[in-house]
Amino acid sequence: MALFSLVFIVVLAITGSFWWTLSISSSSRGHIYHGYRRLQEKLVSDLLDIGEFSRGPLRLKESEFCPQELENFVPCYNVSENVELDVRTILDIGCGYGSFGAHLFDSQLLTMCIANYEPSGSQVQLTLERGLPAMIASFTSKQLPFPSLSFDMLHCARCGIDWDQKDGMLLIEADRLLKPGGYFVWTSPLTNARDKENQKRWKFIQDFTLTLCWELLSQQEETVVWKKTSKKGCYASRKSGSGPSLCGRGIDVETPHYRELQNCIGGMQSARWIPIEKRERWPSRANLNKNELAIYGLQPDELTEDSDSWKTAVQNYWSLLSPLIFSDHPKRPGDEDPSPPYNMLRNVLDMNAHFGGFNSALLQARKCEAFPTYPRTYDLVHAAGFLSLETEQHRCTMVDMFLEIDRILRPEGWIIIRDTVPLIESARALTAQLKWDARVVEIESDSDQRLLICQKPFFKRQAS
Repeated sequence: MALFSLVFIVVLAITGSFWWTLSISSSSRGHIYHGYRRLQEKLVSDLLDIGEFSRGPLRLKESEFCPQELENFVPCYNVSENVELDVRTILDIGCGYGSFGAHLFDSQLLTMCIANYEPSGSQVQLTLERGLPAMIASFTSKQLPFPSLSFDMLHCARCGIDWDQKDGMLLIEADRLLKPGGYFVWTSPLTNARDKENQKRWKFIQDFTLTLCWELLSQQEETVVWKKTSKKGCYASRKSGSGPSLCGRGIDVETPHYRELQNCIGGMQSARWIPIEKRERWPSRANLNKNELAIYGLQPDELTEDSDSWKTAVQNYWSLLSPLIFSDHPKRPGDEDPSPPYNMLRNVLDMNAHFGGFNSALLQARKCEAFPTYPRTYDLVHAAGFLSLETEQHRCTMVDMFLEIDRILRPEGWIIIRDTVPLIESARALTAQLKWDARVVEIESDSDQRLLICQKPFFKRQAS
């Protein structure tokens, strides 16, 4: 049934695309015609991919798990909760629909998607529609608009870039973007080539990455993982005349906007040459220490003042915007201001971001959103450790959570909450406000957890 629906959507989309093409004026029809077949094939491919994504669990079953020894180095599909990753920022090249970044988002890994400009706008546009960071950019003749040593990891899964072209300058650009100790993850059929021409290309890439001081960590089928060196001495230990030279101070600059691709290794002159394994892990990394701030000529109190200023600014922005957003529901005298509509915003562009204080303030803002379902939907709500989780994240108050549970629970429905004793006692005190029948149950004598079992009563509003 799902396959039939998908085929129907594809046929409908192609038919609509055909009539749209016929409606184009004769002056542009010739240009459209030449690219029409390619766009039509791309449309079918896009819709089939979306259909695969919509199946969810079936797609994940086909994904191979990373081996246990690599869990400590690169984001894998089976990253365990106790693994401490050095990776925080990822550049996903030719990112499709941003599903790689979406998968990693819950692991607190921030992925920037970049892709070439396409007339159909399929990759970047759909990734942005999904609420994920994306921008149009390409490896052509210019350096990407990111400072040197910007990313902990670069990911290229069949991204369409021929890394062996331009005498290796594309790999040099990838090296410039990677922080010391960063990872380059590449998936391509070229790594398993059987014909001599492609084997020659693969051999060039292997040899060239050695001259960049990249260590080959693993190769599984079509996926290869390299690690950039953390030691500057590696470049001096290379054979004379082997590989690209180091960029001089006049070429190795922090702002590469509109600069041609360079045939030398960049980032070596930067004071930000700090191996990722020596950096604080997220979220501690958000608060740079005194030595790291000194690289940028800043003092800790300056960054603190900037952060506090933006927190206040965000609160003021909400105070100004909320009445406008809710203008169709005017506030009555004595009513409180509506809660900030955090859930109405996902994609935010901050121009001239300075130290990123506005972004940081938005991330720290409380985002307490309603559960996307109808009232009186469930007979039983079970929550184990949920109160502890929300207490750590500071998104919702306990009152907010209980009011939402009451909304989605049917009359005479049950609530079972398992958590620590202090939180259970606090929760029990709130049940009286909701007129829930509640009792606390001891699980085990030596356990620091309790059960709170509640029932929502059935009552009718009394006629006035």
